[in-house]
Amino acid sequence: MNNTTLYAGIGAFIIAALLGPVIIPMLKKLKMGQTEREEGVASHLEKAGTPTMGGVMIILALVIPSLFYLRSYPKILPVLMLTVGFGLIGFLDDYLKVVKKDPDGLKPKQKFLLQFVLTAFFAGYLYFFTERGLELRIPFAGTYLDLGILAIPLLFVAVIGTVNGTNFTDGLDGLASSVTIPVAIFFGVASVLLKGGVEPVAFAACGALMGFLLYNVYPAKVFMGDTGSLALGGFVVGMAYLLKMPLFIVIVGLVYLVEVVSVMIQVTYFKKTGGKRFFKMAPIHHHFELCGWSETRVVAVFTIITTLLCVIGYLAI
Repeated sequence: MNNTTLYAGIGAFIIAALLGPVIIPMLKKLKMGQTEREEGVASHLEKAGTPTMGGVMIILALVIPSLFYLRSYPKILPVLMLTVGFGLIGFLDDYLKVVKKDPDGLKPKQKFLLQFVLTAFFAGYLYFFTERGLELRIPFAGTYLDLGILAIPLLFVAVIGTVNGTNFTDGLDGLASSVTIPVAIFFGVASVLLKGGVEPVAFAACGALMGFLLYNVYPAKVFMGDTGSLALGGFVVGMAYLLKMPLFIVIVGLVYLVEVVSVMIQVTYFKKTGGKRFFKMAPIHHHFELCGWSETRVVAVFTIITTLLCVIGYLAI
């Protein structure tokens, strides 16, 4: 590893830290505040009006230092494309919610269509313009699996599932940021070990999230919104595919998976039982809140679990 790649993380942290005093007042002035559901966790109602769309800080802090490494590390380009692409979808969703005052933002079909198109573009780029291929590294085996044509639908499931899982994880102050930091470190170290050539963007993501957490820890001064959470999902799955490690998302990104599965279970159970709930509230981090856990405890436990899972991920490489 070229030690200068670590500077991407340092630069990203500084950029995110410096952007806070600039962007947060700007978001307040534009009245881009978060709205909270009345049927949600009661303690969250006091968060109404907190500036959202702070994910712009994460994206800028991640992308700017990464661009300096693009010539030496060209493989980071598709990761940046997927990160920014999903960030733009999230930005549009946030814009409709907070500026146009549409509580639903993008309609589910609209959001899925945009995600599908971006995923298709990513798949095409991987297949036609890179040498990465779609082979999958098998955890603990050290070998690769070639699924042939079946790798395409798996890619769509992995990309869209990871992005939405990350989106559902963003529901508590600092949760999505704190959980994604060890995941970013994992992929950065994996890139070094496997000579994957994408470590600069991993370290930049880590630095950007640490800088963002200065303003996002409880009580949050700004939320990342869908702008940030969708971008993070794009980053995670982009890194996984450039390293041929999408199967590792099940390990290191288990929290994302549990979050999205909890929503699926809740919706299905609600419909099948005529209005009964499997969890007290979904996504599952709200269930733990309603069980008496504080926000900070949920964030700490989920982050510790993710860190331990990343250690298992290292052993699985």
